[in-house]
Amino acid sequence: MASGGTVQDGSDDDGGDLTAQNHEKKPVSFEDQVENKSGCSDFSNVFCWEKEIQQVSGASDYSRQDNYDFRSPELNKHIGLLEKISDLILNDIPKAEYVSLLNDYVESEFFLIDGDSLFITCISEQTLLPGQNLHFFYLVERFLLDLTNKGAKYIIVFFKDAEHAYFRHPTLLSLRTALILHLQHNTDAVIRTEFSNFLEEKWQSFLQESYPYFIIISDDGLTKLQTSFLNLFIIHALSTRINVVLTSGQESDFIRVYGYHIHGMYRHKEFFYQHRKEIPCVFQTLVKDLQESSTAALLSLSGHSSVKDMEKEVCETLSQLKHVWPEISDIRHIVCIVTCALGLRMYSRLQKKHQATIRKQEKSGEITPEEAEDLIRMYCLSVVFLSHLPLSQRARVRLISYHWSKQAFTFIQLHKGCEFFLLKHLTTEKLWKVDFTHLPDLSDDLLWKNVAYYYEVENEQGLNLDMGEKIKREYEYLWSIISKLAEKDDDDGKSLPLRRTSISFLEKRASPTKDSKNIPNLGLIPMTSMVVDEFAGDILSSLPFLKSDDSAVTSLIKQKEFDEIRHWHSGKLLSDDYDRTKSNSQAMCKDPWALRNNQKLQSFLRFYGSSLEGNISKTIVTQLDTPKKAYSDVKNSKKIHKTKAEIIIEENQKRMKAEEERKEQKQWDALSIEKLIQENFNSGISKLEDFLKKCQSNSVKCTAEMAGLNACFEVWIDQCKDQGKKVKDINAPVEVMRRIHSLLEKYKDLMEQTDYQKIVRCLRYFGFDNLACTLDSSQIPEDDRKEKKAKISKYAVGMGAARFQLQYMGHCLLRDERTDRDPRIQHFIPDTWQRDLLDIVDNNESAVIVAPTSSGKTYASYYCMEKILKESNEGVVVYVAPTKALVNQVWATVYNRFNKTLPDGMVVCGVFTRDYRHDALNCQVLVTVPQCLEILLLSPHRQQWAKRIRYVIFDEVHCLGGEIGAEVWEHLLVMIRCPFLALSATISNPKHLTEWLQSVKRYWQHFESVRQESPGSSTTTKKGTKKQKNIKTVNKSYKVKLVLYGERYNDLEKYVCSLEDKDFKIHHYHPCAALTVDHIDKYGFPSDLAFSPRESILLYDSMVQVWENWPRADELDPEKFTHFKNKIVITKADVRKYEEGLKEELNNWIVHGNRMKANRVLKLLKPRPTYCSEKDMEDNFPCFVEKLRQMDKLPALFFLGMKITSSKTDKMILEEAEHGNLMEKLGKITEIPPDCTYANSQAVDTEILQKVIDRVKFMKTNTTLKTLALRGIGYHHASVSQKGRQFVEMLFRMGFIQVVTATGTLALGINMPCKSVVFTQNSVYLDALNYRQMSGRAGRRGQDLLGNVFFYDIPLPKVDKLIKSNVPQLRGQFPLNISLALRLMLLAAKADDKEDAKAKVLSLLKHSLLSFNQPRVVEILKLYFLFSLQFLVKEGYLDQEGNTMGFAGLVSHLHYHEPSNLVLVSFLVKGLFHKLCQPMRKDSKTFSKEVMEQLVLVLANLFGRRYIPASVIKSKTKFYQSKVFLEDLPEDFAVALHEYNNKIEENFGHFLLIISKMADMKQEYQLPLSMTDFSGEECNDSKLVSHLMSCNEGRTAVSPFACLSGNMDSDLLHAETVNSVILRTVGITAGNIPVLCAKKFDNRRRMMPLNAYALDFYKHGSLKAMAQDNGIHEGAAYLLLKDFSLTIKAISISLSELCDEEEDNVVQAFSQLSDSYWEKLQKV
Repeated sequence: MASGGTVQDGSDDDGGDLTAQNHEKKPVSFEDQVENKSGCSDFSNVFCWEKEIQQVSGASDYSRQDNYDFRSPELNKHIGLLEKISDLILNDIPKAEYVSLLNDYVESEFFLIDGDSLFITCISEQTLLPGQNLHFFYLVERFLLDLTNKGAKYIIVFFKDAEHAYFRHPTLLSLRTALILHLQHNTDAVIRTEFSNFLEEKWQSFLQESYPYFIIISDDGLTKLQTSFLNLFIIHALSTRINVVLTSGQESDFIRVYGYHIHGMYRHKEFFYQHRKEIPCVFQTLVKDLQESSTAALLSLSGHSSVKDMEKEVCETLSQLKHVWPEISDIRHIVCIVTCALGLRMYSRLQKKHQATIRKQEKSGEITPEEAEDLIRMYCLSVVFLSHLPLSQRARVRLISYHWSKQAFTFIQLHKGCEFFLLKHLTTEKLWKVDFTHLPDLSDDLLWKNVAYYYEVENEQGLNLDMGEKIKREYEYLWSIISKLAEKDDDDGKSLPLRRTSISFLEKRASPTKDSKNIPNLGLIPMTSMVVDEFAGDILSSLPFLKSDDSAVTSLIKQKEFDEIRHWHSGKLLSDDYDRTKSNSQAMCKDPWALRNNQKLQSFLRFYGSSLEGNISKTIVTQLDTPKKAYSDVKNSKKIHKTKAEIIIEENQKRMKAEEERKEQKQWDALSIEKLIQENFNSGISKLEDFLKKCQSNSVKCTAEMAGLNACFEVWIDQCKDQGKKVKDINAPVEVMRRIHSLLEKYKDLMEQTDYQKIVRCLRYFGFDNLACTLDSSQIPEDDRKEKKAKISKYAVGMGAARFQLQYMGHCLLRDERTDRDPRIQHFIPDTWQRDLLDIVDNNESAVIVAPTSSGKTYASYYCMEKILKESNEGVVVYVAPTKALVNQVWATVYNRFNKTLPDGMVVCGVFTRDYRHDALNCQVLVTVPQCLEILLLSPHRQQWAKRIRYVIFDEVHCLGGEIGAEVWEHLLVMIRCPFLALSATISNPKHLTEWLQSVKRYWQHFESVRQESPGSSTTTKKGTKKQKNIKTVNKSYKVKLVLYGERYNDLEKYVCSLEDKDFKIHHYHPCAALTVDHIDKYGFPSDLAFSPRESILLYDSMVQVWENWPRADELDPEKFTHFKNKIVITKADVRKYEEGLKEELNNWIVHGNRMKANRVLKLLKPRPTYCSEKDMEDNFPCFVEKLRQMDKLPALFFLGMKITSSKTDKMILEEAEHGNLMEKLGKITEIPPDCTYANSQAVDTEILQKVIDRVKFMKTNTTLKTLALRGIGYHHASVSQKGRQFVEMLFRMGFIQVVTATGTLALGINMPCKSVVFTQNSVYLDALNYRQMSGRAGRRGQDLLGNVFFYDIPLPKVDKLIKSNVPQLRGQFPLNISLALRLMLLAAKADDKEDAKAKVLSLLKHSLLSFNQPRVVEILKLYFLFSLQFLVKEGYLDQEGNTMGFAGLVSHLHYHEPSNLVLVSFLVKGLFHKLCQPMRKDSKTFSKEVMEQLVLVLANLFGRRYIPASVIKSKTKFYQSKVFLEDLPEDFAVALHEYNNKIEENFGHFLLIISKMADMKQEYQLPLSMTDFSGEECNDSKLVSHLMSCNEGRTAVSPFACLSGNMDSDLLHAETVNSVILRTVGITAGNIPVLCAKKFDNRRRMMPLNAYALDFYKHGSLKAMAQDNGIHEGAAYLLLKDFSLTIKAISISLSELCDEEEDNVVQAFSQLSDSYWEKLQKV
């Protein structure tokens, strides 16, 4: 026997054995085993099971169902339908969106997981050896724990009928049953097994009640029959408008899970309806066929005639066991004893029954009952081992290069069949308390084989090892009971010796070959760098470093050879994106034409800014001497004697005020409001409101309010006198009460007694006697007191005063607003929380500000700008916005707000985006996007500019949690040294964010203090620099404050729309309709789920209706509620208290046993819209717009789509809906006759309108845009030019355009308030975050008292989830990659101020959000950084001192595309591009079409990686213009890629080996979800155990559960297996390893092809083909292609800068490709 756990065959030394040291194993996947028909697999694969079953049962030939050719004639009749279903699904899969699954719905709702799909996925895992049950359970639990840790709420469903798919494979059948039992008994997971199938009514009811957001289902079964079953399930789910997520291609990173998401559409429902009779029929036939054939196969093994007989024998055997061993409870012992006894008994009976047959089959070597006993004895011993060996010891089990013989396999299947029936019985066992703890570990096939190999081979060769006293004793006891139950005589029932026969149960395996990979050398190349020492110095001493003379050190790559051969300067510092961005500096410009253009731009910016805020321009003067505190409370200020000049000024102001009041009185007198209201009520009220807004005099306002009150009251009286008018307009009394509120709250001191008398009269006529009595009785005229109620009853509104105010006046109830002005603010009176913001800015503090959209939080930003502008001419404020559209808006606002005389070369405001820049570095207010600010902060030679930054404002800071570009926001927040303001409306964990940012500020405070104390500090003025005099000294503050404000000024009311008989029905959607009793019970009411006042009344009325004798009905009656009772002026604050009271009461119903009543209340509030097809809704879209106009709900924004794209050049811009669909819809609207228009011509005068139109007169799309705009319609999406979007924005804000269809381009901060917001397309990107951002636009403060949100063609369950879901928490992403490490080292090495640069680098490395308060994560990040540097040093990007070299600049410039940037450089260095890029002729620099296409092919494999689900390959879809599936790389490029991947895997394999020491081994020996512990004291008293568990090396860095399948440390060198085998508590995933896989496989080991969209477009230039063939919407395709084209351009420019030889073929080829690709793109 060889050392180290080697298993050898003494008679054969042909290399068929595997050693622990040189283990190169590629486990055969389950799919491969199904396909493998040689019988040589290490597992009893599906084919072998079928073959052996046939031998035992005499069943007919079996063929895998690769085609629709079923054994049942009935089933064959339905092949056509099954093919239709398959084609329908395969047609949908290419269009499936690969998205993050757990955005926010999971915070409050759940999804479903099909249990069999979960089973199939995990059993197919390539690292799992079949038969290793404990490893399988580990994989299942690891998958579920990953979902749970990310906040998922799910239910796992196992259908009863699905069980029949496994009856022909007892091993899988038993394992599936064990999985169900384990999840039910040992975990908290919710498992539902009561449903027979997805067509039964019980399942339909379950879906209607719970309505999951999606169901995770596999699109591929283990057999074709099972695939058909799953296809039917998928189509059924989609037909019920429930989305489906495929198991294929699912991946996970630190904070997200990604998967292919298919939308349930009306066409699915229509298909299901068309085949509603045939589908149940085919399903029943399918299940029946499965049931009959598979059950017969299983029974033939046991010799029973029916399942009931089998179940009866299991029950009897179990009863016998209880009698023999009453105290037994361990599931492992129960299963072992019962299955062994049953197996022996049945096999013996089967043999006796067919003695004649057995004699005929003796030549075939079928095992005898005695041989079966030998096999069972060894199995029994292996089970005893499981009880005594901890996982740490079992993980060292030897690998056996043998598989079970066909003869043994037959009996094992019988044994597994017994196991299934036993477990099935235990699911219903109530009387016996069974301990299910070790259910996942009933058997270990590899351990069983080890025992068999020892007794069959090694023991026969003379090796005789003691099994140990304890193990022997337990084994003998178990065998004695098995013998009794199996009815064996004394001789046959002896436990020892284990082997009494000589048959071989094992056969030699033909081992699959695999390229060998050795564990890398554990030595690191030494580096001397201050950054490395300060960040990771504390762990360096524990790491193995190589000596300087080691060959690995002396052979480091030098780039000089390439440079000398090719005439390149690879180490040259490239221009960055700032240098390459189109510049237009107005300060530096001297060209007359350019100056003229700049003047036009400035004029437009002021005009654009005035459309945002009006003309509020302010001239800023630098203040040299300012008071210490900008604002102090008037009460605290001391009395100061006024000078004569001040007295004169005061008198002049009084005189001017009096004159102004006289003018306003004249204007009021000329208005004749009473007459206007009588003629046209709505128009008159509108003019009254306009006057009140403009009027400054309180006395005139009081007069106007009283006049309005009288006029409205008279209108009501006239209505009531008109007996023929059945329906009265309630608006008249609403306006009367509104005037009463205003008068009593604002002008009480100006009112006279007659005014009070009028108010009392109005209240009494309305039937509000209780309110009239609250006024002083002396103010009530005697005549009115005597007036009989009967006489005035016809004027009553028919309800109590409180109910009336809540039901009809909710939108105009008075808010709690301050009336005292703040001297710092001129244009409005700020609320208390806004004053706190101003104080924060005054104190130079930082703040995280969370307040609703349109609440006024942005004003602090402009106050901050003004403050910095006043301080000096040097300080800079940077405003960071997530999108270019928002950048342009802020740019215009700043231009409109501030004027300042600055030195030559300086301007007030500049802008920098990836497309253009204006005065970015010579301005005082820079407006930019995150990526561009990062470029400036990481630029080595722009540190001096960075020091001028005094404040940074982060708008929409919740982008820190986004999928794309989130890491950039994090980098900026930790690198800036100055104070900041971080603004957002949607952060659910702001406290955690604030604490993290405070820790960053403490770091900078420490850095500043150390730097000031150190001699020669660079904080001193540089020599030769003039120090500015009289500049205000700024006190630095390192505080970070949290400001929370949750109240919206306007209420939002929601509506769902449905189409009935070509007419739209608008159903009010009560917020409580989104809730369920379970949701309230578990989570309470969502914190931001607010009611409008009338919605509180609706809830109260529903509660009264449901519970007639409700004890608190009287107490919560609006007329008797404490805060409403006899109150004339009910405020919004009072209504909030009432709302809270109702919520608390409803919650009490649930808590105190009235759940049914609470459920009825919620159902009463739920709307019941009717559904129709998407096409009908789309066709009638213009009619819906017209309906809104009739309802006076315009202006409105119609959101059509909000997908965030993966564009690297325009990070965080939001993808538009498909342009063709958008234009089609708009085109239908324009079919309205010319005399009908949505344009409000009174909103804008002709001159201003023409000025706006002139802005777009030279645009290509001018005609369409202008035509629509003149009809009051606009569209706004990412493909519209900047000028076009601004054109629409301005006209919409001015009120001219009333209808705008938009995409997510308006989701982030764009100032386009409206009366209504309409969501018109369901999308996976329409989540809680985007919903809140977009719906926040509804309700214009100062114009609308109520905002409206309409859901058009959005499924009701989706609406429910949008309203009740919380926005996701901001959680840190993995902050490092190789490119970032290189960029940081580049900054540290090349910066002008190295101390400052080093501080930024260390701040970024030390303060990731992920590692905040996580010391272990900090250690992992240190190691990751070190190994990234190791790779960079080995590849020649860094030297040992940390200085950049080689192509470091090119890699850094393309950092968004890692790892493609690294692969590109490796191709370049190897000369592959020079080999490829050969011109057509020697004297020509033009390249052939073939060369260009090959170059695009290579680049598409690097930078156009978009995967397609594997099942699409089987699709019969016909492609018309595109090839769709991208070809592999050319051979030489593929070889180079393989070499690169090997280097990466080796480098990071070393990293994974080292960080494995940081794992929590206590947890590693527990199953992840159930926490079942498999640790314990190792068994040292058994020589046999020590022999079998002798694989001591190479199993320390991978999960001990994975070791059970023979996985070893060397498996960490394969990126595709890392996620499955790595120690789970380390927290690293394969996504952190920058491997570029040549081929990618899904979890069923099917290849996922790359989409050839980039190459296809280059060939045919058609966007339509992108949608038709490639499955990408035209809008999405355009942005993807633009990104690809810009990447080519960036590479081309970089190569031309690095190469001195202008005629270099590679430079010329990339230049030609860049031009030609961009030209093709411009044509579309």
